[in-house]
Amino acid sequence: METDKKRGGRGHLKRWMQALALVYVLMFLPVHGFREAESAGAGGGSLYTGADTDCSPAGGTEEKGEQQKPRIALTFDDGPSAVYTPMLLDGLKERGVRATFFLVGENIVKDGNQRIVRRMYDEGHLLGNHTYHHVDLSALSKEEAHEELAMTDALIREITGRETEIVRPPFGAFPDRMEEELDKLYVKWTVDPLDWTLRNTDEIVRRAVTDIEENDIILLHDCYESSVKAALRIVDVLQGKGYEFVTADELLAE
Repeated sequence: METDKKRGGRGHLKRWMQALALVYVLMFLPVHGFREAESAGAGGGSLYTGADTDCSPAGGTEEKGEQQKPRIALTFDDGPSAVYTPMLLDGLKERGVRATFFLVGENIVKDGNQRIVRRMYDEGHLLGNHTYHHVDLSALSKEEAHEELAMTDALIREITGRETEIVRPPFGAFPDRMEEELDKLYVKWTVDPLDWTLRNTDEIVRRAVTDIEENDIILLHDCYESSVKAALRIVDVLQGKGYEFVTADELLAE
């Protein structure tokens, strides 16, 4: 009987100690775990914290620093010009700007302009096809239109070793459904100051920068002095407003 009482007492004591241990664990572990989390964060150790990570000041600062500037593209038709295109390239290089040039085949082969095309390519500008004779392709048969593009493609490939991937037909016109048959991207425009009719630098700049918007594609010509001067002023104005100039393919790839 005495033995049973002793056993009962020991069992009661054991259960009391287990309960006490459980209370101790429940009280201690959350504090201990929080300190471990603080220690891991302070020491640079890896610690998954779920959604809270995205709301941290560090995360917010990084996103702000990587915020992208509004982007636009500057494009030029009808070149190259032995006189004015080098002036344009000099100015673009000084400003760290890459542009897009739609080249006319017959202008490539005259005045030693092949070296200008090579310079365009070497300096990171994008080269496109603007036919060989600057003709209205919609007035030609499809076979004749394809030949116009093929001749200019061959010239640019001979100079750069690369195929052209973009095209802009003069007057924006193709024969019916020809655009669908091409393995090139047709690059249109959204801002046309009609620089070739004005020959007035101030007015070209005003027309180009008024109401400009992100993702606009500006159309100019690098075969007129007034247009080249206007282009560089346009760059200065819009860079001052926070715009970034990119090549047309970069803009259209978004």
